[in-house]
Amino acid sequence: MEFDSNFHSGFVAIVGRPNVGKSTFLNRIIGQKIAIMSDKAQTTRNKIQGVYTDDESQIVFLDTPGIHKPNNKLDDFMEKSAFSALKEVDAVLFMVSATETRGAGDNFIINRLKDIDKPVYLIINKIDEINPNKLLSIMDIYKKALDWKEVFPISALQGNNVDELMDNLKQLLPAGPQYYPEDEVTDHPERFIVAELIREKILMLARDEIPYSIAIDILSMKTKENGNVDIQADILVDRPGQKGILIGKQGSMLKKIGTLARQDIEDLLGSKVYLKLWVKVHPGWRNESSVLKSLGYKKDNY
Repeated sequence: MEFDSNFHSGFVAIVGRPNVGKSTFLNRIIGQKIAIMSDKAQTTRNKIQGVYTDDESQIVFLDTPGIHKPNNKLDDFMEKSAFSALKEVDAVLFMVSATETRGAGDNFIINRLKDIDKPVYLIINKIDEINPNKLLSIMDIYKKALDWKEVFPISALQGNNVDELMDNLKQLLPAGPQYYPEDEVTDHPERFIVAELIREKILMLARDEIPYSIAIDILSMKTKENGNVDIQADILVDRPGQKGILIGKQGSMLKKIGTLARQDIEDLLGSKVYLKLWVKVHPGWRNESSVLKSLGYKKDNY
């Protein structure tokens, strides 16, 4: 592949405990929503490939599932997916939250990173949520844990120091080709992002009643002659009680989910969308290999 020797490109993985802001960071960098955002832990389930391109560089980001102790086959997939990303990249961003104390989960990831022969950055996110006077003490807690390439305190939500981090990454990456067209921001198919947008609205609206043990199965996605898009999808839950919550009184909750998801999907596709949702009970779906495979959690992904 031919490329300009002045153009730099490469792959960067984002790792960290659940809910430290990895998806928020990725969405800010890319400039549009491609990764699900929620304050519930463990919302990212696949390696989300986001592509940043400017006149001088292209950086392909892998946003990995939050790493935690596996409790079922889905959790096992998520952990393997996260660490497999480290084999594919030129640098690793280890993200922690300034609002949380260093814990066993952070130490577990740090120990795994010691075996990675890649530059590793320490990214301390959510600095907008703490007293600035506490930042130095937080940095000291992590400073000697690993031989960090650089340490960047940032706010992915407000953008503090994000541009400085990006400039540093661009200088690190080698001369290389432009892997993706400049207007392409992810290699995921539209069906995947549509499913993620629906799942995000469920987590937002039913946060106290519904755990993250839901999945979205896109049954069909068809474009009509007039350019409108018809989408039909199942929402999979573990228990009958969860089905009742998601449907709501006279279908009110399901209608809210559909309305909010449709608005984001229309922004994504640039077309009017007709969205039809059903809720189906499938006990133990997270431990059924056939179901996980049909939903896109395939072993060849890790």
